[in-house]
Amino acid sequence: MRSILVTGGNGGLGLGIARYFLDHDPEARVWLGVRANRTQAEILAAEHTGRCRMIDLEVTDPKAWKSAVGQIIDTDGRLDVLVNNAGMHRDCLLAAMPDEAWHSVIAANLDAVFHGCRAVVTPMMGQRFGRIINIASLSAVLPPLGQTNYAAAKAGVVAFSQTLAKEVARSGITVNSVLPGFIETEALGDMDDEARKSAKRGIPMRRFGKPEEVAAAVYFLASGGASYVTGAALKIDGGIF
Repeated sequence: MRSILVTGGNGGLGLGIARYFLDHDPEARVWLGVRANRTQAEILAAEHTGRCRMIDLEVTDPKAWKSAVGQIIDTDGRLDVLVNNAGMHRDCLLAAMPDEAWHSVIAANLDAVFHGCRAVVTPMMGQRFGRIINIASLSAVLPPLGQTNYAAAKAGVVAFSQTLAKEVARSGITVNSVLPGFIETEALGDMDDEARKSAKRGIPMRRFGKPEEVAAAVYFLASGGASYVTGAALKIDGGIF
């Protein structure tokens, strides 16, 4: 059985990634790292009894990572794939940005990736196999106004992934980042109709992406077929940039 941990397992993208693994890999057991608002995660776990489990994980807490990874390895004997998907944003122009908005966004989007990768890399090195996929954002390379905190964090994720990929390449571990653009999840819930229309006009495909379209790329990067792909930063954005 292939053991997979997806953080942010209660959000639209995390659930889409988890469901894709469950639907396409009958040997997969997916662990949904969750903190609160578990309803959708509970539904998915119930649909795939035994193959999908929830695990408490506060991604900004290194002790929580150690506990979660230890529990997964105690149960499955290994951890094959980590998808660092958890994140958040608090958009604000820099001149008015509170210190807490900066630090909380960096913690949730960049520090969490550091804690997660550090927690899994040693056991993955021991088993001489691992796949790490870090979910960044198109904001890392095409940052909009009001996202100095979020863009900095996601750009950091890309550079972090490229550096770590070099460090662990000889241990059979690949590390890649994925940069989604506008994806139909709760993250777009605050956009009104005019904002959505305006955003779509800037996308050559003239539509937003679907969680399963990101999930398909993550699935490939976690597969044996991607064994020579590491340090990549894959944009999934409908051709924006």
